[in-house]
Amino acid sequence: MTGLLVLALVLVAAAAAGLVLRARSGAVRATAPSDSGSDTRRALLAEAGVAGAGPAVLHFSADWCGPCAAVRRVIGQVLETLDGELDPASTRAVEIEVDIDENPALAAELDVLSLPTTFIFDAEGMQRYRVSGVPTAADLRAALLPLCGPGDSHPPENG
Repeated sequence: MTGLLVLALVLVAAAAAGLVLRARSGAVRATAPSDSGSDTRRALLAEAGVAGAGPAVLHFSADWCGPCAAVRRVIGQVLETLDGELDPASTRAVEIEVDIDENPALAAELDVLSLPTTFIFDAEGMQRYRVSGVPTAADLRAALLPLCGPGDSHPPENG
């Protein structure tokens, strides 16, 4: 009887952990704006192309990562849509894909523990958002739009 009770508790705990992880997967979470941190971190981000790139979407991937292809598609779609909507004075966001197998130091510096993981940096190179999993196009667009261009340069809403 005790064995069944322990098994039931383990199953409930596993189900709860699974629900929490599932709820967080793909969610665009804001991070406190801070500078790039240590000199090592700044150097690694500059080497990856984040420094001076304007708003940057940095995502870690690998050849063996299936969901990474979905992240590529979502980011490409969102950036293409934004490019068509923003006025000419707006800053365009750039996509930077980093292979985690070729850049383990940057992955370690940014605490990347799973793939796919995506970061959004503003034009000054400060980390603003982090996504674990595949983000939705709407969430990614909502995070990028305020970072692209002057304060009032947002495209008019259709409707």
